[in-house]
Amino acid sequence: MSHFSYIKTRLLNLEYLRKALDELNVEYQVIETKDLNEISHSNLVISQENGYDVYFKWDGSEYELVTDLSFWQQIWSIDTFITKVSQTYANQTILIESSKQGFEFIEKMKNIDGSTTLILERWK
Repeated sequence: MSHFSYIKTRLLNLEYLRKALDELNVEYQVIETKDLNEISHSNLVISQENGYDVYFKWDGSEYELVTDLSFWQQIWSIDTFITKVSQTYANQTILIESSKQGFEFIEKMKNIDGSTTLILERWK
């Protein structure tokens, strides 16, 4: 029997989520769905060999992770996966939004504690 878990995230932007998954080398497909009001939404599906796919599903305010934890088949544990996706998503948000304001990416450093430091510059 399948039991899906719906895990809340703070992932709001599909473009940034896609870039985060790309950076982590996680293969996914974009699927389009429509709600009762015929509004189209993009969701992401990460296929698993066991047929119990992982979804990032738009819930109207954010992308939630939908999966059956009993059949989790990714290279990282669920907690590590969520942490890595969230950190990479945050980095992508900073890089994309700062570039819109004229900042240029210079360097990315991994810190001992697992955090990341991004160095950006802007000349006026």
